[in-house]
Amino acid sequence: REREREAMSSPHAVVLPYPANGHVIPLLEVSHRLVDLGYKVTFVNTEHNHRRLLAASGEAAELERLRLVSVPDGMDPGEDRNDLGRLTAAFLRVMPGHLEELIRKADGDITCMVADQGMAWALEVARKVGIRAAAFWSASAGMLAAILSIPKLIQNGVIDSDGRPLTANPTFRLAAGMPEMDDSYLVWNNCSKPASQPVIYRHFLNNNRATDIAEFVLCNSFAEIERPVFAYAPRVLPVGPLLASQRRRRGNLWPEDPGCTAWLDGQPEKSVVYAAFGSSAVFDRGQLRELALGLELSGRPFLWVARPDLAPGEGTPAAGFQERVGARGRVVGWAPQQEVLAHPAVGCFLTHCGWN
Repeated sequence: REREREAMSSPHAVVLPYPANGHVIPLLEVSHRLVDLGYKVTFVNTEHNHRRLLAASGEAAELERLRLVSVPDGMDPGEDRNDLGRLTAAFLRVMPGHLEELIRKADGDITCMVADQGMAWALEVARKVGIRAAAFWSASAGMLAAILSIPKLIQNGVIDSDGRPLTANPTFRLAAGMPEMDDSYLVWNNCSKPASQPVIYRHFLNNNRATDIAEFVLCNSFAEIERPVFAYAPRVLPVGPLLASQRRRRGNLWPEDPGCTAWLDGQPEKSVVYAAFGSSAVFDRGQLRELALGLELSGRPFLWVARPDLAPGEGTPAAGFQERVGARGRVVGWAPQQEVLAHPAVGCFLTHCGWN
């Protein structure tokens, strides 16, 4: 009873992101805000991402506010973690047991959980160990509403039981006021490699069932841009946009290039094309060459984030590209995106349409 009273006076949340950069960033911000409210937070990354976060953050003092821990993801060190199907199948085999063990070893100190909706199996672990739980969705409420509406889409003949489009008319609308959606662009039919998409689709179905356990479903969005969606799915609560404060890093898994802001300072207002395609999108070599050629022929100054693994073999453009574009173009491995997008020199954002 004494331990229960202490836990009530000092709540302790375990926070679990899906193992991808765009999920880690907003849940780290959620964690910092919980600390601001008096919570203790244990932030659980995969071992692979834990190492990357520490390497990219250096001596970031704000991370000392959190207890950073890690569990295996079930993949070998050299395996391709951009193959989301393989990654998902692997962590489902090993992570539930490790997470349960971590919570039980805390001996009652952990009182609640915030789990990425993409890791909704963790909500079943929370129920098993007897702690309260909330789900968190890091992207748009519209995407989450489409995922949670899979039974309705099947019933209405939009998709079949395997998630594949059925209708000759590819567009549908979940409810009045919501934007039209194209069934060929439903997320489970477009993420990862085609062979892995059935794994992703089954994972979404299982996540939907597990999400019913959550007391709250939080979303990194806000009513002003998705009001009809929140009316359609009233259980989904807007808590965004979760932008990191100036005193905190974003928690990137890639080391940021330190010279981006200074380079932007030397460019005219609204002149720069900022090209960035997230942490897991992969181009083929032809696509990479076409993108490089397009930026070169644009005549505009540009800042291009070309991760080392952006394309098979290498992520940087072919030899001679930098010499041809000269100081007009800057190619970096990763950028401080929030600062870049807020910079007055940026006039165009060329992106993969990720939510962050």
